[in-house]
Amino acid sequence: MDQQKLFDDTALECSKIITQRYSTSFTLGIRTLHQKFHMPVYAIYGFVRYADEIVDTFHDKDKQGLLNAFTQDTYKAIEEGISLNPVLHAFQLIVNRYHIERALIAAFLKSMEMDLDFTTYNDSRYKEYIYGSAEVVGLMCLKVFCEGDEKEYDRLKHAACKLGSAFQKVNFLRDLKSDYEDRGRVYFPGVDFRTFDQTIKSEIEADIEQDFEEALIGIRQLPKGAMFGVKIAYLYYRKLFQKIKNLSPEIITQKRIRIPNSRKMMLLAGTYLGYKTGLG
Repeated sequence: MDQQKLFDDTALECSKIITQRYSTSFTLGIRTLHQKFHMPVYAIYGFVRYADEIVDTFHDKDKQGLLNAFTQDTYKAIEEGISLNPVLHAFQLIVNRYHIERALIAAFLKSMEMDLDFTTYNDSRYKEYIYGSAEVVGLMCLKVFCEGDEKEYDRLKHAACKLGSAFQKVNFLRDLKSDYEDRGRVYFPGVDFRTFDQTIKSEIEADIEQDFEEALIGIRQLPKGAMFGVKIAYLYYRKLFQKIKNLSPEIITQKRIRIPNSRKMMLLAGTYLGYKTGLG
């Protein structure tokens, strides 16, 4: 095997391992994509996962310094086409191969920096954070799925953003307790954790429902090799969202809500059957 290819493949495998260790739901979704999309999406996930770890995990470290170094190393890797950090090397391979715009990367890294400083969000900051932390990740993946077809990318951008937005808002509801108690954050603008009630919860849920509806329109128009995998992620989050909707505000503020792996596999089987019979 060519030594450069060995180096590239090993870096990509590292991002695959990161995805498998950190997220069973995304790993499941990626596995149902066409094989040509597996490593590119693993590379994107590995990059965003490690950036997120900097701001959420290393409380006894200089997070700002770590994030600054990570940001500088990211751009250097992209410009030079190489990094000895396997996560960044894998990411730059995909950025350069699929022409992912620097503006998307900058927006993502800005949202990570916001997590270092902001504990409450007004409406504009909330929208900026969701765009940078979730919507642009969907757009990076869409760049991969469209494989250079810019007209297709432009046509599906809105739906990709809505899907990322829905996922992130569901995460905010799921993690309401830990975000507040462990990090002092409440992402929903104007929401006080201590007075979180059914009225507030219902307003948030209506907003998420709208995002899901607009996202589904785009999912149905994705290239075949991407549609099934994205639909799996969509259905998983819809199920998680429904579970949250059925719970009281008191329970949401007391524990983190999860979907068991066995249920995820049932979702996969059901979606696969629908896909094969033309019902999905």
